[in-house]
Amino acid sequence: MSKVPVCLVGCGGMGSRHVTGFAALEKTGLSNVELVAVCDIREDNAKRAADDAEKLLGRRPAVHTSMEAAIADPAVAAFDVVTEAWTHLNVALPALEAGKHVLCEKPLALTVKSCKALIAAAERGGAVLATAENYRRDPPARLARAALEAGLIGHVHLMHMFHVGGDDRIIITPWRHMKDKGSIALDMGCHLTDIMQYHLGEIDSVSGKGFIAEPVRRRREKPEQDLPSYWARLLEMPETVQPTGEDSLVATYTMASGALCQMSYIPSGPGEKWFSRTLHGREGSLSLPRDRTGGRLVLKRADGTFETDAIRALLPDFALDEVTARLFSDTVSYDLPFADSDSALMAIEIHDFADAILTGRKPEVDGHLGLTAVAAVLAAFESGMLGRPVSMAEMLDGTVSGYQDEIDRNLGLPDIAA
Repeated sequence: MSKVPVCLVGCGGMGSRHVTGFAALEKTGLSNVELVAVCDIREDNAKRAADDAEKLLGRRPAVHTSMEAAIADPAVAAFDVVTEAWTHLNVALPALEAGKHVLCEKPLALTVKSCKALIAAAERGGAVLATAENYRRDPPARLARAALEAGLIGHVHLMHMFHVGGDDRIIITPWRHMKDKGSIALDMGCHLTDIMQYHLGEIDSVSGKGFIAEPVRRRREKPEQDLPSYWARLLEMPETVQPTGEDSLVATYTMASGALCQMSYIPSGPGEKWFSRTLHGREGSLSLPRDRTGGRLVLKRADGTFETDAIRALLPDFALDEVTARLFSDTVSYDLPFADSDSALMAIEIHDFADAILTGRKPEVDGHLGLTAVAAVLAAFESGMLGRPVSMAEMLDGTVSGYQDEIDRNLGLPDIAA
């Protein structure tokens, strides 16, 4: 098998973006996948994704409207799961147990127990399980990681991540404001905890809290992405939503290395919007740009200030992998429309998933890293409930689970051997 035959599951807004990721990978000449099928319980969504794929890839995938049919399709060896977060368990579990490989959008699942159930199913089925985390694939993030590994800022004391400011509008979809569906603080938070792990390694403990900053969310006038799938979804949204799940997260993470990470994600309030992602070490500091913008990195030390190209010059052995280099013209700083950088990062994660299947190696973001990114967010929620720091060990072994217990019951997890 030179190319992995994949079925895309979930053909709404994010699913349509994944189709562009397959197309971006195809244009590199290095594609190791073939989109052979699409699946959605809504036939109109599935057909729209098939239309997009035919236009962008030159061939029309088969259309399925149930996972049972998709799993039974002999042409399908792997699934790209892009359904709503609360469905990941029920969608991915039978596929993994059938020996089908799965790339699953983040969050991998809603709770520690449900993430572990997917990991166990992959082991039972002998399948590859990967988590779709795209922020770490961005060229500036790659260069930042290389700078840290080379010791350009010395021993790291602190990482600082602030995403603060916004409004009272519904963020992407109504379900992202519901605790039992996968709140936006979890949905976005696991992006941030994955980046934190990418740069700083394993997490030891967490002290923080999650909260609802906006008690009522209103429908937007236009969707976040100018895509037919996003417009169709917007028209079906209610005028207002009363959230039951956290839209905000504030926490301090202590890493196994001893470094600290201070994180604030609060998409609320019409005041100043503040983005900051910096790393501070004994020899200097490193500032990172907002994801998918191609913005500049800034290194500040006693011997001067260095921006992206100058930082790269300090790292003569640094190189982007071949797929990333082709997608971004071998540049770290780039000036691309969001849609192009977005599809490029998805292309990289899709290629990595397929390469893991073809070579027998682990994907870069496997099920375990998907689990720990989710557990790190939930640990902040659990910490807020308990009024004390929570260790990752007690999150992963199930000692602490009060916030998650109701969600697990709703998912039927007591009946699943994890």
